[in-house]
Amino acid sequence: MDFVYDTETWKTFFEDNWLVLALALVALFVIIGIVRTVVKWALVAIVVIGVIAYSGYSLEDVKSLGDKVADSVKQEAITAMAGEASEATYTKNSDGSFTVKTDNLELTGKPNADEVEVKFRGTKIGSWKIDDTIRTLINTAKSNS
Repeated sequence: MDFVYDTETWKTFFEDNWLVLALALVALFVIIGIVRTVVKWALVAIVVIGVIAYSGYSLEDVKSLGDKVADSVKQEAITAMAGEASEATYTKNSDGSFTVKTDNLELTGKPNADEVEVKFRGTKIGSWKIDDTIRTLINTAKSNS
């Protein structure tokens, strides 16, 4: 089952179940405010999973939504690479690795490796295979420095 973000479906769901959602929100605030241990986050997870289950969406649907968000962030990072290449700086680190920085991106890798660690707006978004876009950014940053 493909997860399709349909605002009308969500609007109807919120209108039909506003009381349950309000109670869940109050429960979350009480749990976060009172409980001070790891148990707090387990209880928060139970409430959130309960609301998701009550909504009729499966965890697989939620996972596919997460994948779509991750793909969206990756596409935004790739767009930033292309737009910020002229401002990129290349730094050779003492351990032999390199760092390429722009206003929104930071790539860290080792020379001749096939992957780099990517941070977008300060948040690590994973290890990416070096493709033509990343290679171009690295080469442009080298020539800028």
